[in-house]
Amino acid sequence: MKVGISKRQLHKRQHQVEALGLQAESLAERHFFKRLDRLVPVRRFVITWVLLFVLLSGCLIGQIRALDGHFRSLAPVPGGIYTEGILGDFTTANPIYASGEVDESVSKLLFASLLKYDEHNQLAGDMAESWAIDESERVYTVKLRPNLLWHDGASLTSRDVLFTYQMIQNPDASSFLQASWRDIKVAALDDRTVTFTLPNPLSAFPHHLTNGIIPEHLLKDTAPTELRSATFNTLNPVGSGPFMWQKVEVSGETPETREEQIALTPFKNYHEGEPKLASFVIHSFHDSGRLAKSFERRELTAASFPELPQAVKGHDGILVNDFMLTAANMVFFKQTNPLFADAAVRKALVQAADVEAIIRELDYPTHPVKGPFLIGQLGYDKTLVQPPVNREAAAASLDAAGWLKGENGLRAKAGVPLGFILQAQDTPENRVITAKLQEDWEQIGVKADMQLRDGSDLQQTISEQNYDALLYGISIGTDPDVFVYWHSSQKDARSNRLNFSMYGSKVADAALEGGRTRNDPTLRAVKYRPFLQAWQQDTPALGLYQPRYMYATHGTVFGLSPRTINSDVERFNTVHNWQIRQASVINTQER
Repeated sequence: MKVGISKRQLHKRQHQVEALGLQAESLAERHFFKRLDRLVPVRRFVITWVLLFVLLSGCLIGQIRALDGHFRSLAPVPGGIYTEGILGDFTTANPIYASGEVDESVSKLLFASLLKYDEHNQLAGDMAESWAIDESERVYTVKLRPNLLWHDGASLTSRDVLFTYQMIQNPDASSFLQASWRDIKVAALDDRTVTFTLPNPLSAFPHHLTNGIIPEHLLKDTAPTELRSATFNTLNPVGSGPFMWQKVEVSGETPETREEQIALTPFKNYHEGEPKLASFVIHSFHDSGRLAKSFERRELTAASFPELPQAVKGHDGILVNDFMLTAANMVFFKQTNPLFADAAVRKALVQAADVEAIIRELDYPTHPVKGPFLIGQLGYDKTLVQPPVNREAAAASLDAAGWLKGENGLRAKAGVPLGFILQAQDTPENRVITAKLQEDWEQIGVKADMQLRDGSDLQQTISEQNYDALLYGISIGTDPDVFVYWHSSQKDARSNRLNFSMYGSKVADAALEGGRTRNDPTLRAVKYRPFLQAWQQDTPALGLYQPRYMYATHGTVFGLSPRTINSDVERFNTVHNWQIRQASVINTQER
């Protein structure tokens, strides 16, 4: 009975399935196959809307990207390790001893000063909030910024300033700055006020306040005789500048391969704001080839070279920053040499030299040097400069003085040939200059032999005054006080005097003394005029051009801009604002 019922149910379900199939076929025929002819216009309609959607989406994406570029841009951001390569070695960070580019660079980064030079190369306050001179023009009062700190967190006060200059003045400390501070009285009136009392007015005195200040609380127990060799100088110097000492690493087994890496970290409490670089490393090299190779391998962010190495010339991303120096490259004629005791010879050599042609041989723009003052400097007078190139006049002058040409085309007088040796440091730039001078002087019958020396040998030659003529650079600065180069009291090179021409003139001496003791600019210019007249008439040297400091970087260093500076290390005057990294940031400028 149950089996029979199951069969009936099975047949019934089969009929139901068949009925449903027929119904589905009927519906498919009616609603799908009969409407296929309508699919083409529907498909076109759908495709049109899809394409329109894609187009609108693309436009929206493009607009978003355009707006993102409008409201966002690449901008310098803090961070990054800055590594600078310098030729030389590290011996001390102490600013009262630092000499040589490595020492001076490390010292400049670690130690702040009372005054420094701004972006226009004018004196400005560093740790000094203000400074003033009294009516006697002998007493200067300097007011420190409030809340100055040393790197170790101790307060920096006028006592530190007093300690620094008293240590400089102490002969037992053997600071090379001592001569500039002789007979100057320094006093601390309160924690923020210092006075400097000069024995006589000195218009250039504020420029002497640009050296680093050292901490009394760390060095007061160090005997002056031991300060030069104190571990403070090389292992744990503490300053108040933009960067703090971290460590020094030394590599190389011989003096020739020795290299030092001095790592510095930013000082968060620096009075001009925390530096933006994450770290600053000074890498010293004893060999210029190793320095160039390291720069080529991009191991260095920046390096200073006399000229850009051939191996990296033309490389993408290398920027050359030329800082013009307030200095003068000159040829000094030593007047104790009988040949240069003759004013006619000196003047003829000046008139025969084509300075403009020499400058065209250089690979950077610069200004000519036409006298003891730089063009545009206080006291400079364009009517009182060295004579321009005029070889005909030079030859006539030598003829009149009895220096006559022989069959060989060279001049002589009473059997004495008109010839001398010009000494200079061996650099690519000096090779070009000396070759051009040799050619110019030969055209008027003067035989000049060129002797190019390495730096240390040339310094020995200068200290022994063992030269006829000297091609050399002198630092002048923004102030026109050139007393040390031209006053007759500065002739003895063995006493570190800098009158390389051995120039002596009573008129020049009186004018130099009068000009440096006046603060009024107009009066100073008047006082200096007799000096310029004497210099023009006596021609103790041949002025050439203002040299440059060449600083190469891989990529842009934001906050670093080429300008006129007084010394190499002044490139660091804005170092707390340097940046080397970039990131995409939202523009916040109101529109």
